[in-house]
Amino acid sequence: MKVSVLDIQGKDTGRKVELSDAVYGIEPNNHAVYLDVKQFLANKRQGTHKAKERAEISGSTRKIKKQKGTGTARAGSIKSPLFKGGGRVFGPRPKDYSFKLNKNLKRLARKSALSIQAKENNIIVVEDFNFETPKTKNYATVLQALGIENKKSILVLAESNNNVYLSSRNLKTAKTVTSSSLSTYELLNANKVILSEGSLEGIESNLSK
Repeated sequence: MKVSVLDIQGKDTGRKVELSDAVYGIEPNNHAVYLDVKQFLANKRQGTHKAKERAEISGSTRKIKKQKGTGTARAGSIKSPLFKGGGRVFGPRPKDYSFKLNKNLKRLARKSALSIQAKENNIIVVEDFNFETPKTKNYATVLQALGIENKKSILVLAESNNNVYLSSRNLKTAKTVTSSSLSTYELLNANKVILSEGSLEGIESNLSK
């Protein structure tokens, strides 16, 4: 599929680029997308939850009352989960929620995400640009020129660009990544995907292996 290349003023440069059907035109694999998004969210979990069980509660271990003759249930420790201040039964423990997926599945998921966005006409290609100094206003002006200032967007660059990254960092609805660090979740979480012209080769190279 061919897409027009825009400049940062939102005007058509008169050039078109060919987006590979092998990356942007496949039949999306929903299960691959589900697994990749699940992994992304799972890897972000800290897993530091912890509750004390009865063996970890500070308190006396003496038997608090005699076994028989009280008319109530027998009780052996003040740290019992049945009492206020006692330990918790099978409480949460620190856990690593991360899991692995093979590279081919992750590539398929990212290609599926790009194909979904391409099918919905949510991909914008802009010529490579840079800012002299990091300034949020500069990046906000680019989004406004592209008509997406009120939409969630992700900008994909060919390589790390500190001035562009810092200019976009303060905008809640904008995100900047490099072609080598694309994630399925971030692609689908955006309303518009902005691809810099220089990033196209890297994206297709990484996902066509």
